[in-house]
Amino acid sequence: MLETDERCDTDAKGPHRTPVAAHLTGVLFEDSPDDVHTRWREAVRDPLFRHPEGARTRERWQLAYDRLRLLNRSAAAPRALADDPRALAALHEWTAIVDGATSTVAGIHYNLFLGSLLDDRVSPARDLDRFLTMERIGTFLCTERGHGNDASALETTARLDPATGGFTLHTPGRPAQKYMPNTGPAGGAKSALVAARLLVDGRDEGVFLFLADLTDERGRPLPGVTVEPLPQRAGSPVDHCVTGFDHVALERSALVQGPHGRLLPDGSLASALGSPRRRVLHSIGRVTTGKLCMSAATLGGSRAALAVAVRYSLTRHVSGPAKGSRVPLAAHRGHYARLVGHLADAYAMTFLHRSVTDRWARRTPGDERAAERHVAVAKGWITWRARGITIECRERCGARGLFPVNGLAEYPANADGAVTAEGDNLAVWSKAAAEMLFDGPDTGPALPGGRPDADDPRFWRSLLAAAEGFWRERARQDLRRPGAADALGRWNNACDAALELVSAHAEGLAADAFTTALARDGIPDAARAVLEDLLRLFLVRMVRPRAGLLLAEGWLTAEQVLAMPERERVLVGRLGQYQDALVEAFAVPDEHLDALPMLTTDH
Repeated sequence: MLETDERCDTDAKGPHRTPVAAHLTGVLFEDSPDDVHTRWREAVRDPLFRHPEGARTRERWQLAYDRLRLLNRSAAAPRALADDPRALAALHEWTAIVDGATSTVAGIHYNLFLGSLLDDRVSPARDLDRFLTMERIGTFLCTERGHGNDASALETTARLDPATGGFTLHTPGRPAQKYMPNTGPAGGAKSALVAARLLVDGRDEGVFLFLADLTDERGRPLPGVTVEPLPQRAGSPVDHCVTGFDHVALERSALVQGPHGRLLPDGSLASALGSPRRRVLHSIGRVTTGKLCMSAATLGGSRAALAVAVRYSLTRHVSGPAKGSRVPLAAHRGHYARLVGHLADAYAMTFLHRSVTDRWARRTPGDERAAERHVAVAKGWITWRARGITIECRERCGARGLFPVNGLAEYPANADGAVTAEGDNLAVWSKAAAEMLFDGPDTGPALPGGRPDADDPRFWRSLLAAAEGFWRERARQDLRRPGAADALGRWNNACDAALELVSAHAEGLAADAFTTALARDGIPDAARAVLEDLLRLFLVRMVRPRAGLLLAEGWLTAEQVLAMPERERVLVGRLGQYQDALVEAFAVPDEHLDALPMLTTDH
């Protein structure tokens, strides 16, 4: 292991135990010119964010809102935060380290609620002070008992009342009840943006958002609003409920408008989007930034889990090979190899997230569709891998990892929540796959010229590209297979190959983002060497499960396939010497780590 008594100066990102760790931290977090990462890292160092051992579920519900209000005081400008994808993602990265529930309610309030209101530049200006000061907490009611990913089929209605010019918000039946938002009594007064079908003179104009107050300052439902708490779910507890409306009167200003629809004084609808389905997708367009936030939350949780697991392995001693000897868990390759492999993944996940966040923040109208697809692909890949990382880290810490007070137990369930939130991963990837079948190249890539160099990441990257090209062509062939009577049948023929296409594409995007990060100037040689080995290990780990396909297609020889395990063994051995520096670079606040009993008390 690296010596841990050498310290560099404390910088804006926090103290680090080795210069290598400090340089790696710079690569991981230097994409934030306004220091958004520093702001949120400092915020979660507050004692309010330490684990409340013994707190009951309802107490933890309230604690999430207390923490949210602390974050609001830390924000330079809450209005600007809601309109800044990079700052929102950074908030989720750091809050998810200490409390997934705080990440959840923050994302709903700032992104889905405030962000959607701020995106409405058609309606008369609204007074948002009560939401910016958190006099009222915002929530977002889209999903219904009977409708999840099929948002265009929502049943809740908002009928235009010709007499008042306002609307009547109504839940016509049990399937239309809004499901799982945080509308419980914790946190005080709440308002919601409610996705409902706009009905005008018997015409169904599609799904729009409507602003409605839900509860008073004591969390009691207002007249016509029903709130039924749901059972406790796995992970960090949030006050999820089922919410319904019984002919609730709303003012005309409740309608959130935009290019997707503007309600004229005569009751007609002016829209730049002729399709009701496109209107609802525009209405809930904030879910794309939400995907960035969900993947950021699991990214922060993954890095923290690795930091805990590696630190534990360095301090937990077990019997050694010689009688009476003791060695740290970290000395056993069977233990640390799994963590080192996931460390390579975590760095790749971080660089991919930086890349897609930057692309989304800089998108242009002509690039928006492709940028949105990249966000969706990255969300699925990052959250799925995060679940695997956090489960592995929990296992590597044995029974102690099962106790929430030790900082690991809730991460896997929080990742499960992110897999489902803002679009279930499988549905999101299926949509991306369908688009990619027709947007991708018609020919596969060529291998680099000359003899393949196993040390050259470009060789391994070309293999991922080859796999991507194979599955694209296979899926196109499957679409044309005889016997499918309709579009669903054709898609069912092709979906397996199409999803393999998205998986290979995601891993290629991560490798490209990693390569771009390595190309930055000013990375010292020692840190660059570690990063290069991490990239090599990541690529080998991504290619190895595809070795059979690549061998069969002539992209690899039998000799190259047989050499892969040794290649991975050598890289893991080299990187194992740096595992402490690799996690120290994540800059997980010492206040968090030092409060975990399994890291600070006798084992």
